[in-house]
Formats: sequence, C-alpha cells, structure tokens
Amino acid sequence: MTVLVGFAESLAAIESVWSLRDAGFRVVAFTREGRRPALAAAKGVRVVEVPSPERDLTASLDALRALVAQEKSVAVMPFDDAALLLTGRLADIVPVAGPIGATARIALDKSEQLELAAKAGFQVPETAVIRPGSPAPVDMPGAGPWMVKCADAEVERDGKLTRPAGGIARTSSEAHEIAAEIGAPALVQRLVSGVGEGIFGYAAGSEVFALSAHRRVRMMNPRGSGSSACRSIDVDPSLAAAVARFCELAGWQGIFMIELLVDDAGNAWFMEINGRTWGSMALARARHLEYPAWAVQQALDPDFRPPAVPEAPHLLSRHLGREMVHLLAVMRGARGADAGRWPSRGATLAAMLKPAGRTRWYNARRGESAVLAKDTWQTVAGQLRRR
Repeated sequence: MTVLVGFAESLAAIESVWSLRDAGFRVVAFTREGRRPALAAAKGVRVVEVPSPERDLTASLDALRALVAQEKSVAVMPFDDAALLLTGRLADIVPVAGPIGATARIALDKSEQLELAAKAGFQVPETAVIRPGSPAPVDMPGAGPWMVKCADAEVERDGKLTRPAGGIARTSSEAHEIAAEIGAPALVQRLVSGVGEGIFGYAAGSEVFALSAHRRVRMMNPRGSGSSACRSIDVDPSLAAAVARFCELAGWQGIFMIELLVDDAGNAWFMEINGRTWGSMALARARHLEYPAWAVQQALDPDFRPPAVPEAPHLLSRHLGREMVHLLAVMRGARGADAGRWPSRGATLAAMLKPAGRTRWYNARRGESAVLAKDTWQTVAGQLRRR
C-alpha cells in the first residue's frame, strides 16, 4: 500500500517515513520544485517534485491530486503546515492521515487554538488581536515587551501560500507596525521567557492514548529557534487532563503535538498545537511510539487504537547538523542585546561533549548513513548561507 507524504524537506520527514516504511507501507514523498531533500537518500523512498504552493497553490494542489491517482495512494500525510493545508483539500479523493474540515481549521488558526486551550484548563498568555485595517489602536495585553505573530500558520494570498514572520515589540506603535507587515490577523502576547516543552499523543473517539513529553535542552540558534537537542520527560498529570479536554472540545482525531513554554516559576503556558508530525520524532520512535504509522492506520481504519508499548527509559535526542550550528553560534559569540544571556563557550563545549546517558541521534539509522550525512550537510550549509 502506497502512502503519499510531504513535504519531503520538512524536519519531521525522515523519521516519519522510516516509521511508515517499518510498518510495511510503500512511501512516495512530494517535495517543492528545485529541492533536493536528504530524504531522497533513504532506501525505497521515491521523491517527486511538485509546484511550490508558495508560488502557485492551485498548481501544487493539482499536482498532488494527480499523484494520488498515479500512485494509487491509500492515504496522504502532511509533515508541515503547508502540506496540512493542501492535504486537507484532498479528503474528497483519499483518506488523510491528518486534520480535515473543522480540525484542519483549528490546526492552522492559533486564535481558535488559544480559545480552546483556555477552556480546556491550560494557562494561556493574555492575548490581543490586531486585524488588517483596524481603525483604532488595540489595547495591549499588560506591560510589554510583546511577541507579535501571525494568527494563521499559513496565509493564502493571491493564489500563493505565505508564512509571515513576526517579531518582538516594545511599544504599542511597534506592535501595530509589525502587525501591518504581517498583513493578516496578528496575535499580540506578553513575552513569556522559559523552556520549551511538548506533549504528544494520539486521539481517537473521546480518548487520548500514548501521551509522551519532552523538554528542550538546546536551541539551534541561542537567540531562539527550533531545538537541536531535547530530552524525554514524564507527562504532568494536570497537563494530561488539559490535553484530553482540549482534544474533546476540538473534536480532535489522530496525532498531535502541543507546544508549551514553562517559565521560571514552573507555569506551563500553552503556545500552539501542531496537527501533523513534528521535528523530534526520533525521540518518540526511540521510545516505541510510532505516531506516524499510527496516524495512517487510523486514516485507513477509524477504529484503530495504538498498541500498548513497553515502558522505555528517558533519553536525549540530538540533531547533528543543528548541534553543529548551535556550537558555531556560541563560539562566534554574542552581539549587542544578546550579550547578557549568551551561553558560555566552555559550558557549551562541556555539555555537548560529555557523555549524556542514553542518546538517540535524529535521522540516524544503520545502513542509511547517507541520509544522516546529507541532512547534516544541508542543515549546516543552509544556516551558513543565511549569514
């Protein structure tokens, strides 16, 4: 049975494809035109280019429809938000191992997520919304600084998808300026500092299964970015109850990741929910949690429930390319406003080189070293080009 997945260049792609392949599925992955993703080096995986939705959304969607028919796909699965939007529009022709309809809207709309999270019992940062063309200044949520970000994970504009960047505002006027640049509904939240955590699971019927959690250890960019290393942790029972309530309110079915930010006082603040596979999938799979394969099995059989998995010890998961980028950034040193909170070179080297107990490297698999090598090279080279 063939499963169509994408985008192949997504951080979650390699581990998710290995999960599907190990479950017996044949995998065809779609990639944006002109890309040469590391996934193409994986054994038994066919990678097909499609028009980028950031250039032509309709052409991208048409190409996926044609691929579904050509490959006789039994299911499609999104690995990032752009793919989530696209695959949600394929539900009329193929089962989708991801959100569709109302839950797809929730997965892409952070405003709705925040409302549901508050009702479910999560702590939610006080939030204001600035909409395009708003005639009057919006009251700011408490004292600044504030984080200003797009309310929509993906914005459809002029037949193209775009993902507007946000920023930090220290005055009300700065917040409105950033919102104007976003050009779509923008969320303004009091800036919360803390450590990123995630809760993952599988929802079916009115229950949640196979909950797991992790805590960020290091970020690729010390200023703030995706993690380069994370560690599995126990799931807080109070957060587990809020997760179950959120899924019930949302009518959620399938896999999910809820992102949290835990401040110095131990308060866990809800940030967002991801309705597709996530970057730290290596950590989950090392603990026998095959979320990607389960998502496809549920799409094919709504009565499917994940099997009980043996309890696994906690471990650290590291992404080689991102760890190298982190180390290069620290060695380069802080600049300007970063000086007071930049990691020390010595402490960073010690933390990265000393034995860390059980460790699982992202995208590393016996017999497929070319995948890890290509992924590492692309990660480091891509970050150096941006500089």
